[in-house]
Amino acid sequence: QIQLVQSGGGLGQPGGSLRLSCVASGLPLHIWDIGWFRQGPGKEREAVGCYSSGLGRTWYYLDSVKGRFTISRDEAKSTAYLHMGILKPEDSATYYCAAQKGCYKSSGEYHYWGQGTQVTVTS
Repeated sequence: QIQLVQSGGGLGQPGGSLRLSCVASGLPLHIWDIGWFRQGPGKEREAVGCYSSGLGRTWYYLDSVKGRFTISRDEAKSTAYLHMGILKPEDSATYYCAAQKGCYKSSGEYHYWGQGTQVTVTS
């Protein structure tokens, strides 16, 4: 069964950190790329970043998260991670992982999606 199962997130403090995990079943990470998206209340879903298996590195980071967020993956565990640091209240959103053969900034390009996980940054 092909699925992406997310975990992590929750409540974070400004300046703090959180880690989101995305376990991919039936989607070998050496073939499939994992993109991370977020959607705040009343906002469009936006691409946070994507790890490219072909490049062997992260292909893209949203400008507002550069230097604060890091995407990584563990192929042996079939798991991708979004490490969120120096959190800001504007990072509050529902975060999604998505899989596709290639990295794209458009959410419409992705075939498979995680269930989403809420991140709320507040003091």
